[in-house]
Amino acid sequence: MKKKLTHYINWFLLVGSTATVCLFLGIILFDIFSKGFSAVSWNFISLPPTQGMTKGGILPALIGTLWLTLITTLFAVPFGVGCAIYLNEYAKPSLLTNVIRASIRNLAGIPSIIYGLFGLALFVQGLRMGTSVLSAGLTLGLLSLPYIITTTEEALKRIPNSMREATLALGATQFETIRDVVLPKALPGILTGTILTLSRAAGETAPILFTGVAFYINGLTSSINQEFMALPYHLYMLSTQHQSIEEVRPLAYGTAVVLILMVFGLNTIAFYIRFKQRTQD
Repeated sequence: MKKKLTHYINWFLLVGSTATVCLFLGIILFDIFSKGFSAVSWNFISLPPTQGMTKGGILPALIGTLWLTLITTLFAVPFGVGCAIYLNEYAKPSLLTNVIRASIRNLAGIPSIIYGLFGLALFVQGLRMGTSVLSAGLTLGLLSLPYIITTTEEALKRIPNSMREATLALGATQFETIRDVVLPKALPGILTGTILTLSRAAGETAPILFTGVAFYINGLTSSINQEFMALPYHLYMLSTQHQSIEEVRPLAYGTAVVLILMVFGLNTIAFYIRFKQRTQD
């Protein structure tokens, strides 16, 4: 009787916690979409801001966010996956390896504003890249590296060692085993973690604040050495810094809707990849 009572209490607490979180999330999403969905249109997406950002759309911010995500992907994914492969497949268990893993996990917990200051010191000033989409993308790449390394290593650990041993017994080298057996099997998990990480990076404001984002640019960002507009910072400025906050509030809500839909789309792709992996297994 006592065990059943404990079971029901734990079940009630878990369901209650989940329902509470979903309730507040639903309230927030309802508030944003009810106030911002009417502002979203083709003109809102395809036109630049006009009349002091009180009219027009978010095209430069959208293009800048895509540029930022692309540079972050090109920098963070190869290095992150390569580091995870080395740690899981080549590095022998040792104190140094444990310290490296602990350091990577600690880096994942550092506030994003610290990465912004580091990107300012390293890329903008140290390497003289200036405030640009390249500096901001590399900064976000540094922020994303710990997450990509951790999720990739966990995906590699899920591959049974028996598959590696069987391939090696057939005469394949370790590199061929990793390339032809381990990585294809771990790819869904790697892609899932990578996409979730990039969707988080696309919504960051603090790391790009010091490294290249601008309040307004007359035209589209066509070079990686230019300053750029981005959806998170554009939303922040419209919500808190604009001289006519009440007038642009519908545009701010519309920007929030677009940003949420972009992140939701990336997360949906990750969930679909995970679902396909489970059905194939």
